[in-house]
Order: sequence, then C-alpha cells, then structure tokens
Amino acid sequence: MTTKCPPAIKKTANRKKAATSEESPAKLTRTFRRAAVESSFVQFIQATSPCVKNPAELTIHAKKLLATELEFIASPSFSEPSAEAEILGDILLGTGCEEAGAKNAKTPDLPSHLARLCETKLLTPLEEKALFARMNFLRFRANQLKSKIDVESPDEWLIRRIDGLLQAADWHRDCLVKSNMRLVISIVKKFVNANNVFDDLLSDGIVALIKAVEKFDVGLGFRFSTYATQVVRRNTYRKVMEKQKERQRNIASIHESGMDFTEDQKSSSMSEGRWNELRSKLSIMLDHLDRREKLIIRARFSLGGHRKVQTLQRLADVLGVSKERIRQLEKRALDKLRGMTSVAPLPEMED
Repeated sequence: MTTKCPPAIKKTANRKKAATSEESPAKLTRTFRRAAVESSFVQFIQATSPCVKNPAELTIHAKKLLATELEFIASPSFSEPSAEAEILGDILLGTGCEEAGAKNAKTPDLPSHLARLCETKLLTPLEEKALFARMNFLRFRANQLKSKIDVESPDEWLIRRIDGLLQAADWHRDCLVKSNMRLVISIVKKFVNANNVFDDLLSDGIVALIKAVEKFDVGLGFRFSTYATQVVRRNTYRKVMEKQKERQRNIASIHESGMDFTEDQKSSSMSEGRWNELRSKLSIMLDHLDRREKLIIRARFSLGGHRKVQTLQRLADVLGVSKERIRQLEKRALDKLRGMTSVAPLPEMED
C-alpha cells in the first residue's frame, strides 16, 4: 500500500517562505473555492502524488518544466476575474469520457477491438466547446505559474500544482481524442489496400487527430470534426503517397541496377508478402558488400534512410576519394549484386 505524504498545505505552511509567498496553500485554497473542478483536482493530486523528498530531484523537475514550452490556444476571456468559475465550474463536470453504451455505439461493421475505440459518446457542441476551453485554460494557468518557478529554491507546492493543471489538461485532450475516434476510422479505412495496412494508417491518423486537438481554435465558431476531417484526410493521403513513392524508388533502383525487371513487371502489382521478401533479400545482398560499396549503393539509389539520390561528387567528398573512384566502386558493387541474383533469383512480380 502506497503511503500518502502529508498534505502539501501543512508542509508549505511550515516554510518560512510561505508567509510572504503569493502561492501559499491557504491563499490557493481560498482562490479556488469557486472553481470546483480545479480545486478538487488539486486536492486529489495532494492526496495521491508522492512528495519529492530529494531537493535535487525537485530542482531537476523545475528546470524541466521551465524548458518545456506549453502550447495552448489563448483567449481574452482567460484573463477575466470570472474565468475560473465560468470555465472550470462543475455545470459540465461529467463532460467527456462517458461510454456511449451498446445502443448508441452504432459500430456493427467493426471488429470488437476497433469497436472498443468507439465506445466514448459523441460530444454535443456545448460539451465540445467546454472541453476545449478547459484544456486551453488549464495550460494557460500552468504557463502563468511556470513563470514563478525559482530554480534556486523551487517550491514543491507550486511544482505539484503545475503538474496537476497539466494532467487535468491532458485528461480533457484525451476525452476529445476518444470522442472522435469514429471519425479517424471512417477516413483511414478508405485508403486501405494491399500496400497500406489499416493498423499503420490508423496509428498515423490518431497522431494527426491529437495534433488537430492541440491546434484547434474553438473560438472560430465551427465544429472540431470539420477541422479534424481535413487534417486526418490530408495526413493519411500524404503518408500513402510517401509510401508509394518510396516503393517506386526501390523498384526503379533495382531495375536500374541491371536486375531482371521488365517494364511490364515494374508497372504491375506485387503482393505484400512478395514485396517483403524482395526487401529482405535485397537487405541480405547489401550485407555482402563492403562498407563503402554498401554506402554508395544506398546513397546512389535512395535506399534505406536516403531520401534523395546522392551525386558522385557528394560521395567523393564524404569518403575522401576521387569522383572516378566512386564510379569504380559503384560499378564493382553492381557487378556483385548481379552475380548474387543469378544464384538466388529475386521474387517475381505478379500479373
């Protein structure tokens, strides 16, 4: 059983600094009485988060917070005296992560593991606006408090309060992401084919959705789904095109190296299994080249991490040899690869 540390209010009150500090716990308690959500959350953090007994660890954490740039969509209303009560009031305390229930889920065409991603209920316009306002306001308040951190003598209560605000903001962000998972699934499944696996597209789509939540300005007056649809669709299309171009580069590189690929074969399709087999064999073949040959082939044919074809002069500068020497090494490496294909033919393309 985890031992709870003494309330931060008592610890901070015993400090000499607390008598003059603007962030004294007693003053904080009075300040947040009218903001039920943040007050409750801060008390929860007090009761459950461990005390930082090591001053060195507290200093490190304080420096890390100062180095972290907190991104949020600002609003003039955040600076108003009534902002905490209006934005963090408990009128919509239950907003966000409730499950839709069996009758409202409406995902009969999805397998169970995907249907579970869609269990969070859809948000009403009012709920959506409230969640975005809370998320950004909590980060706004954390950013204000961050400027008061004294690295030389960090105040534990202040650090823990900032952590609590950021955790609360992340909770609201996660609620927005979960409630829009149906949207991501409906978009990415339209791009699935033999060369683009659903799980990979879904992962990229979720990342794009999270970024969309971080960047969306609810003050513009339209629904988040309108903005998120464009972001996820554009991101998915870009990922599909990048993968297609990489595939075409690899096939073209193999074709140009003298291996037996006719124009008809190059333009036809290849199953995912055979494509993986081709990549595996090509990787094994490259391992039989020496270090310089392997580097030259990868760079000249844009393989692996090389996104652009490197010139002979560029490689000559890197390796410290002449341009003609690079040409000789490239020819020698290609001759070796041709010899390997005669012993272990590469998988054929499908009709």
